[in-house]
Amino acid sequence: MNCPEEEWPNEKKDWCIPKLLEFLSYTDVISIVFLTVSALLFIVTVLIKGIFISYMNTPIVKANNRNLSFVLLVSLLLSFLCVFLFLGQPLDITCILRVMTFGVIFSIAVSSLLAKTIMVCIAFKATKPGSYLKKWLGSKLANSIVSACSSIQVIICLIWLSSSHPYKEMDTQSYKDKIVIQCNEGSVIGFYSVLGYMGFLAAVSFVLAFMVRTLPDSFNEAKYITFSMLVFCSVWIATIPAYLSTKGKYMVAVEIFAILASSTGLLSCIFFPKCFIILFKPELNTQSCLLDSRNRHE
Repeated sequence: MNCPEEEWPNEKKDWCIPKLLEFLSYTDVISIVFLTVSALLFIVTVLIKGIFISYMNTPIVKANNRNLSFVLLVSLLLSFLCVFLFLGQPLDITCILRVMTFGVIFSIAVSSLLAKTIMVCIAFKATKPGSYLKKWLGSKLANSIVSACSSIQVIICLIWLSSSHPYKEMDTQSYKDKIVIQCNEGSVIGFYSVLGYMGFLAAVSFVLAFMVRTLPDSFNEAKYITFSMLVFCSVWIATIPAYLSTKGKYMVAVEIFAILASSTGLLSCIFFPKCFIILFKPELNTQSCLLDSRNRHE
C-alpha cells in the first residue's frame, strides 16, 4: 500500500513516517543574515533621514525636492521591513501582503525617482526667459506623478488579488522526504504584470535621467538616478532566472536578496553622495555654489 502524500516510507519499507516541513524559518542561518542586514540598513536609512531633517533648509536638500527625498526614504524603510513578511511559515494573509507591499512600495520608490528626474529637467528648462515651464515648478506636479504611477500599480495588484490571489501551498511532489510550504502566486500573469510595470517605471526613469545627466552637476542628481536605476534593473533582471531555477525556501531567499540589493542600490546611489557633501564638504552646500554651476552651464 502507498503512503499518504504527507508521509513517506521508512528504510525497511514497512512503515509510513511524516515528511519534514520545509520553509524559510527565522532560525535558519540565511534568515539570520537577512535579518541582520535588513536591520542595519534600516538603521542607516533612519540616520540618513535624521541628517536630511537636520539640514532640510540647506541648498543640497532643497534643490532636488526634499519632499520626494522623504517619500523615497520612507519607501526604502518599508522595503527593508517587508523582509519580515517573507520569513516564517507562509500563511494566506502573508502571501497576499507580500505581493501588495513589495509591488506598491517599490512603485512608490521608483515613481519618486521618476518625478525627481522630471523636476530636474523642468527646473533647468524653466530658467530660460519666457519659459512656459515655470508654471509646472512646485510640489503639485511631483506629487501627482508619484500618486498616478503608484495608483496604477495598486490597481494592478487589486485586479490580481480579485481574479486569483496568492495562497499558501503544500508542495508534496518536489521532494520525497519533505513537504515545502510556500506561496503560490495564483495568477502568473498578475505576478509578472506587477514586475513588468515596475520594470517599465525603472526603464523610463533610467532613460530620462540619462538624457539630463549633463545638466549642472552641483545639485543635479540625474546621474545618480541613472546609476541607481542601472543597479535596480540589473538586480531584478538577474533575479528572474535565479528565481525560476530554484525551489523551496531558496526561492524566497532569492526574492529577499533582490529586495535588499535593489533597495541598497537606491539608498547608496541617491543619498550617500548628498550625505558626504553635507557632513564632509559643507563648503559645497551653499547657494553660491548652485548659482555658479548654473551660470557655467548657461
